Amino acid sequence: MERRTLLRAAAVGGASAALGGTLWRGAAYAAPAQPGTGPYGALGAPDANGIRLPAGFSSRVVARSGQTVPGTSYTWHNAPDGGACYADGTGWIYVSNSEINPSGGASAVRFSSAGAITSAYRILSGTRQNCAGGRTPWNTWLSCEEVDRGFVYETDPWGGNAAVQRPAMGRFKHEAAAADPVRKVVYLTEDETNGRFYRFVPTTWGDLSAGTLQVLVAGSATSGTFTWTTVPDPDGSPTSTRTQVSGSKSFNGGEGCHYADDTVWFTTKGDNRVWQLDLAAGTYELAYDDSLVTTGTAPLTGVDNITGSASGDLFVAEDGGSMDICVITPDDVVAPFLRIDNQSSSEITGPAFSPDGTRLYFSSQRGTSGSSSGGITYEVKGPFRT
Repeated sequence: MERRTLLRAAAVGGASAALGGTLWRGAAYAAPAQPGTGPYGALGAPDANGIRLPAGFSSRVVARSGQTVPGTSYTWHNAPDGGACYADGTGWIYVSNSEINPSGGASAVRFSSAGAITSAYRILSGTRQNCAGGRTPWNTWLSCEEVDRGFVYETDPWGGNAAVQRPAMGRFKHEAAAADPVRKVVYLTEDETNGRFYRFVPTTWGDLSAGTLQVLVAGSATSGTFTWTTVPDPDGSPTSTRTQVSGSKSFNGGEGCHYADDTVWFTTKGDNRVWQLDLAAGTYELAYDDSLVTTGTAPLTGVDNITGSASGDLFVAEDGGSMDICVITPDDVVAPFLRIDNQSSSEITGPAFSPDGTRLYFSSQRGTSGSSSGGITYEVKGPFRT
């Protein structure tokens, strides 16, 4: 899929349109007069779970931190964060990290073909501040530690195999990972104010025990060309990985990461941007920047986790903001898809679609209490675009 970008050189010019239509391809654009008027329509009143959804969609609570998952004897973890879904016969599995330190790790919930919860269990224990991560094409979950010189852990969503530490993927303040089966690499974000964007090139695709860690090298502009340079010491001690390569591009607080169709998107929370790399062309540019909203209120603030749907839509979760998950369409529409009411001290984490694309899973990390013990994991079901 060729994805058109939101931002072009100022010389392009052109008339602006409200978000909910095509964005102006100039140096700035306007927010919508009526928020929530994206491809799914306006947000409705809060449902019984406090979630505002477009018409035709419904929500349910899957799990709550510190409580047993319905239909199981398993107690759900605190501070649910990054997540992903896996096909499991006619059903599926949703995995979720726990962003606490110590004793973070990750858990999983298994669903039947009808969406009923059949079991829940631990897949990773004894780790620190497991924030986001990423799914591999060979159906493992990469759980990333958001601590200084943190590790990536490769885990089994089915819980049958022990998790494995992957130090070759670099030791830094990891956030998210996204696998690229075309180039046979894994992209990695770093949650530092001067973080970097990396890729890991395994010696053998499908085996993350050995390989080469590389960092993106580019200028200081918001668009241009890029190259990759090998990080001399992935262990990051005594010199951090982000300072080892001259000319490596700094990003302000790397967060979510998503790959599809020769493009990788990632978010930076420090400047509230969504970046995109055209991997075939070797170019990078902005897909969203709230500072360039010229009128109204920016539809997306506090960018964090990101995922994509079969239609090519991007779904970006907010850390704070209005507690929205916003959609960015291939036609450059940016608008709230859902909003969680009365949880302003929380953040939305872990958006991931079921294998058939009809259900979206995500969490409110701290729920209504504002505490890591108050996390809530949700499911939204409805007519998602295909």
